[in-house]
Order: sequence, then structure tokens, then C-alpha cells
Amino acid sequence: MRTVVLAVAAVLLTSCAARSGTEVLRVEVLGSFPHDRAAFTEGYEVADGVLYESTGLAGQSSLRALDPATGRELRRVPLAPEDFGEGITVVGDRIWQLTWQQGVALEWDRNSLTQVGRASYQGEGWGLCHDGSRFVSSDGSDRLTFRDLRTFQPVGSTTVHWTGQLNELECVDGSVWANVWHSRSVLRIDPDTGQVLAVADLSALGPAGGSADEDVLNGIAALPGGEFLVTGKYWPDTYRVRFVRPGA
Repeated sequence: MRTVVLAVAAVLLTSCAARSGTEVLRVEVLGSFPHDRAAFTEGYEVADGVLYESTGLAGQSSLRALDPATGRELRRVPLAPEDFGEGITVVGDRIWQLTWQQGVALEWDRNSLTQVGRASYQGEGWGLCHDGSRFVSSDGSDRLTFRDLRTFQPVGSTTVHWTGQLNELECVDGSVWANVWHSRSVLRIDPDTGQVLAVADLSALGPAGGSADEDVLNGIAALPGGEFLVTGKYWPDTYRVRFVRPGA
């Protein structure tokens, strides 16, 4: 059954991309390491040789520092019981972490993983990345919102030309890579126009069992040299991958 479902998903993805003129990429797996199966992954980012992971769920949310080569946990701090952790991004010596419906972005000292500030925002928090001059956030819709680095307030937005809810984000070289909720697809987006430049099919990765909520792809962290780490909620593995053109 899983093989049939994934095959259908891949066909639909290719058909949708063909209609929009979007390039379809394949995933090349370079390696893998264990991922905490209890982690409800919401955010993933590598900075200065450390992999940071945000996990969600009420009363279980956390911020973690991991070894990006092995997945070994280096440090973990819990969020307040009322805070549901979501996307994260690193800016200098700070980590910013969204919350789902609490309307609060948490500011952490990256070295000590101690909370040093908070900022308010309207709407839900899903994914977050930093493109060098602004925050880029998602809220479970087809929209990306740009935010001021000092105030966290909106300074613009764009609608992405793709059907689906944008989730975890990663800003890389002027593009935004986005997980699509309840799919095993990752989009490469031009944030200024909303055009989807490429879509990668990751349907071959992840666990074979579990419900749609439990095994959803949701974690993408850029590595040097055009590689990425990808994982999902409750996934047993993190994969080191490249996205390449078919035939490459």
C-alpha cells in the first residue's frame, strides 16, 4: 500500500510541476544517522558546526543542540509548558524560535541556550528562516511573511504559486526552501515573486508506517557545498542529501 501511495504522490507532483513549468529534482542520499523518534520536529538549522532542532507539542516542546554528523544530542532545554515550539533560525549569536498559536517568538542565546528575549506577532507560527537582511516566516498558508530583524514586525509578504501549506523553511543563497505540510515535497521558492523554481520529491525517504501526522516530512537544514539534512516528525533517521536534476 505504501508503495502505491508514494507512486501516486510522485505522479501528481510531476504533473503539477509540469503544468507550472517548475523543475522537478530528485533526491540523492549521501548518508544518514539516527533521529530521536520522540521528536516532533518543527525546526532544523545548522550553524558553525552545530545542528539545532526545535520540537513541538504542548508541554513537550524543546530546543536542542546536536552533532550534525551523528545526531548525538549535546544539549536540550525545555520550553515553558504553555509554549508550542515551531520553526527556528540562527542570527549571529541568537536563535529565534516561533511558537504555534501563542503569538510569541522566543530569543535564545546560542551558546548557553538560555532565553534572553521575546517578540510578539499576529497569527500562527510555522516555519522561520533568515536571508541575511530579514526574517522569512510561514503560517500554514501559501504565504511567506518578511519580518524586521529588530522588531519582528511584518515588512512585506508574498503569495507562493503552489497549492499547499508551507511549513518548515530554510533560506539559502536568495531562495527559500520549504516543506509542504502533509507531503514529502520540498519547494525552492523565489521569495520576492512567489514563483516555485524547483520541487524535490522525497517520497522515498522516511518511515514506512505511521499516520500522516506522525510521519510527515518537516525538517531541512542547509550544509556547505549544496547539501542538506532532512528529517520529519517522529522519523527514526536524518538523511544527508543533495537535490539534483534527473539524469545528473
